[in-house]
Amino acid sequence: MKKKSKLQKEIKKEICKTCSNDLVEVRSDSFAFCRYGIMVLAWIAVFFASKEVVLAIFIILLLSAIFSVKYAPMILIYNYTIGLFLKHKTEMLGISGMRFAHILGTVLAGIAVYFLYFNNVNFGWGIAIFLAIMKTISAFGLCPAYKLYNCMKSGGCCSFSKAITKNV
Repeated sequence: MKKKSKLQKEIKKEICKTCSNDLVEVRSDSFAFCRYGIMVLAWIAVFFASKEVVLAIFIILLLSAIFSVKYAPMILIYNYTIGLFLKHKTEMLGISGMRFAHILGTVLAGIAVYFLYFNNVNFGWGIAIFLAIMKTISAFGLCPAYKLYNCMKSGGCCSFSKAITKNV
């Protein structure tokens, strides 16, 4: 079984040469809990107009960016509660790519918090709705920030930008 796992890791590395090369192994179920949990919190914040929940999302994402995905708060909460009783599979995640995604989420949540508490509340809720939409997209496996990181790392996201970087 371990040989298959090593083979799968090698295949993933070969397929995604432009992706993060600083990989970390994380439980698939705890990563899903993290993605879906933040998404649910974001929509709860929007539907119940809870500034405190937006602030909590900001703190969770900030801690995730600081401590990396392996030690992110939602990952640890799952691993030391529900995860103790369940069998699990793992997946490989790029530390730098996930950190970049968490930083972008932190910035979005931080902007929302700033406007909700100190400035234009309506604009703050607009940013919170945008954050909830982005977290929903991310929860279903299409993490735009992670993809953006990998595009930037590989020299661009479109053939035109890649052609420019090759000629420079």
